[in-house]
Amino acid sequence: MKQQAFNPYLPSWEYVPDGEPHLFGDRVYVYGSHDAFGAPIFCVNNYVCWSAPVDDLSDWRYEGVIYKKTQDPGNRLGIRALYAPDVTRGPDGRYYLYYAFDFLGEIGVAVCDTPAGEYQFYGKVHHKDGRVWGRKSGEQFPFDPGVLTDDDGRVWLYSGFAIKVPFVASRFHDLKNDGGVVMELESDMITIKQEPKLLFPIKGREGAFPHAFFEASSIRKLGDQYCFVYSSEHNHDLCYALSDYPDRDFRYGGVLVDIGDLFLDGNEDESHANNYLGNTHGGLLNIGEDWYIFYHRQTDRSSYARQACAEKLQRSADGGFLQAELTSCGLNGGPLRGKGTYEARIACNLWAKGHETGRVDGKNPKKRLEAHPYFTQTGKDREGDGDQYIANMRDGATAGFKYFAFDGTEAMISVMTGGIAEGELLVSDTPDFARVLTHILVSTKGPAAEARGPFFVEKGVRPLYFRFDGEGALDFISFTIR
Repeated sequence: MKQQAFNPYLPSWEYVPDGEPHLFGDRVYVYGSHDAFGAPIFCVNNYVCWSAPVDDLSDWRYEGVIYKKTQDPGNRLGIRALYAPDVTRGPDGRYYLYYAFDFLGEIGVAVCDTPAGEYQFYGKVHHKDGRVWGRKSGEQFPFDPGVLTDDDGRVWLYSGFAIKVPFVASRFHDLKNDGGVVMELESDMITIKQEPKLLFPIKGREGAFPHAFFEASSIRKLGDQYCFVYSSEHNHDLCYALSDYPDRDFRYGGVLVDIGDLFLDGNEDESHANNYLGNTHGGLLNIGEDWYIFYHRQTDRSSYARQACAEKLQRSADGGFLQAELTSCGLNGGPLRGKGTYEARIACNLWAKGHETGRVDGKNPKKRLEAHPYFTQTGKDREGDGDQYIANMRDGATAGFKYFAFDGTEAMISVMTGGIAEGELLVSDTPDFARVLTHILVSTKGPAAEARGPFFVEKGVRPLYFRFDGEGALDFISFTIR
């Protein structure tokens, strides 16, 4: 690779959640919704696309805006927000973009001759009589499309949501939210051939999985099997189910990733996760023998500025997947080098004193989380690069980074910090700080300042944890190992 890869894998100023990775030709393309830093709601920006060479997942290229929310004839004023999309290459060789406008209760389709060109409005998913799906009382609520063009040319569309929202633009109709559904589309990619069928019941309904369906439908082929990925009732994990058929008999596989590392090692305590919790959404990517799960994390103590991350998956003995651990080096192909400069924004673990975390969504989250550290940036949305940092590290707050390959030689470690704080940063390779590698005295009164200390880690692949002990609120910008 040209350079090391990190999580989040896009530039620090980019906020693309709900990422669906697809391999078209010799490039990986990621399609997602598009948050804005500082926004009061989800997905206020237009769809953009990022791509990378299949052999270098560190080299992401901005492809530009591929679809504007005002291109849909029903949203000329841009009032509606574009939620999580998916893309497939149709039997005709063209690329079809499926999307939903927030809670409008419709699935729109746009088409393009290339994976990352300017998509043009094509229509709304509809029944054979021309009636748009979602316009009739009693229908399942259209939301979060996932689409697959199968090897035989048949096209399958998945959708679903688990909460009955009164204003869900049922568009004057009473729509149902029973769980995840599937339907077959005609070769025109927009007409329903087989009516929507419930596949994944929500919690409390017969047939629901141990981690019941909530939202975020995504579908891939796993050899001759179909692998369905979704966000569960917990709303901070991505789970999967397998079947020999695209439209029936799915069996629960397990958790692929959780943005707080919950369900690993038996921990299910949301107040003591390894990171702050909120929704997540993503899909699988297969390159040769390697599989990755793409997902998003929360930033700015908000659900409205989410960033794209990915982790490599290990296969289980039964042909499924093991749950991935959160790392700072997801697409790197291995640990990061034990020397160099690293931005604090690539921390994969973050918690307050006592390993306390929690959810960033809900009412008045900033007031509720005012004592907690969080990822944020300077400047406004889409301004600058490399300006993201961890803010508000108060006494006992910890940031963790995984993993680095150390050579076992003595070194010097320095940190760039800001804010108004007085104390020390303890550095350890264990989350409980049973072994402290160095103490770095820090004293800041606004502008960024550098502090340093001697540093030694035994040879091997290890994490690093930084804990602030002191008074005030420390901003953690970066660290350098020389």
